[in-house]
Amino acid sequence: MAELDRSSKIWRLFFGSGSVTLFNTLRAFVINKLLAVFLPPAAFACVGQFMNWMSIGQATSSLAMQNGWVSLTAQNKDNLRNLYGIWRGGFRLTTFATVITCALAAIFCFAAPLEKLLPGVHPRLAQAAILFALPGMLAANIVTICSAVMNGLGLVKRWALIQIAASLFQMLWVAFFLYTGRLSVLSIIATQSIVAGIFAARVASRAGFSLAKFRQSVLDTRGPWMSYAVMGLVPMIIAPLVLMFVRSLIGAELGWNAAGIWQGVYKISDFFASIFSAILGVLILPRISREMTREAFRKEFYPIFARMVGFTLLFCIALYFGRGLVVAILLSGTYAPAADYMPVQLLGDFFRSGAWCLGMVLIARRETKLFLVIEVGANLLFAGGTFVGIRLFEMHGPMFAYAFENFVTFVALAVSVRRLKWNTP
Repeated sequence: MAELDRSSKIWRLFFGSGSVTLFNTLRAFVINKLLAVFLPPAAFACVGQFMNWMSIGQATSSLAMQNGWVSLTAQNKDNLRNLYGIWRGGFRLTTFATVITCALAAIFCFAAPLEKLLPGVHPRLAQAAILFALPGMLAANIVTICSAVMNGLGLVKRWALIQIAASLFQMLWVAFFLYTGRLSVLSIIATQSIVAGIFAARVASRAGFSLAKFRQSVLDTRGPWMSYAVMGLVPMIIAPLVLMFVRSLIGAELGWNAAGIWQGVYKISDFFASIFSAILGVLILPRISREMTREAFRKEFYPIFARMVGFTLLFCIALYFGRGLVVAILLSGTYAPAADYMPVQLLGDFFRSGAWCLGMVLIARRETKLFLVIEVGANLLFAGGTFVGIRLFEMHGPMFAYAFENFVTFVALAVSVRRLKWNTP
């Protein structure tokens, strides 16, 4: 009976996060569709470059501690004194990092050769977008941190409210300014989270996550944050850099229109990722962050893992047979060739989702060195595989590299999780 109750609870959580998943997917679809309709492939590729810059800025300004906010909040939610110390330490680290990031971004704005980094974009428009991105990154981090804390506290309804509202605000923001033309495309992307950030802060403050409470804490706990910061920062910096390298390499070797087609294929993978990231964050991380025995871990983790693998497989099969329609719906007729490159990419997506499940375990157990070795190795493998693949298979090369990289990562993580040492028998 207990096993049946556990299984029923897993399925309720799985489908209970469906509304958030739906809105995250809808947001990605609407924004990507608008950009694909308004922009030719070459300009679409430039927007991808700029979004990678923003990803790096968001990582460095928040120290990429989203998983830490979830895990440490879940671990300390029954001890308010420790919890406020944890929150205060995380807030101060984030504040310092944000100030440094903004200063570096301002220097980059006026010192970097933007006309070469963003071909076809006027340098003044690029500079304006970078400056607009500073409050935009702050707002995006507020959304991320507030939703992570609600998740860690087990306030799933408030977590869902923040996520759904943020998706709606971002869609409306992008649609309004694209149709009115009052901002450049890059500036629209840079500022899309501003309203969402204000809303998220209000929702979280009403649930007890407010500056007035934890800033007065006598504790200032920073030590536990560092593992999460390192595990978050390295992949969130190296991954955008690798994507920028791959996009630039395709642009140089095959042309920027080809880079835009690849960007379209990769964005479809991002849709795929947005569906599972919301589910995994609720199902796995809070449940395995506490101390437990090896046997308890197996009972908690592997039923979720098996369901995710099965669901992913069905999803990939459906996308494979409907890939032409998917490209037409998510992108536009201009990107029709993307359907020819999706089969191998979908294979990579299948292994990627499994690797995410296993990677969550290393994050929750703070296996920092092991996680970083695998993450850095995977990104370097993707970059090197793309460099070789383009010369052997031309446009199919990056997709082969993506599938191979995710397969190797999945195997490495599976072996690592199996060999984890536990403090309790």
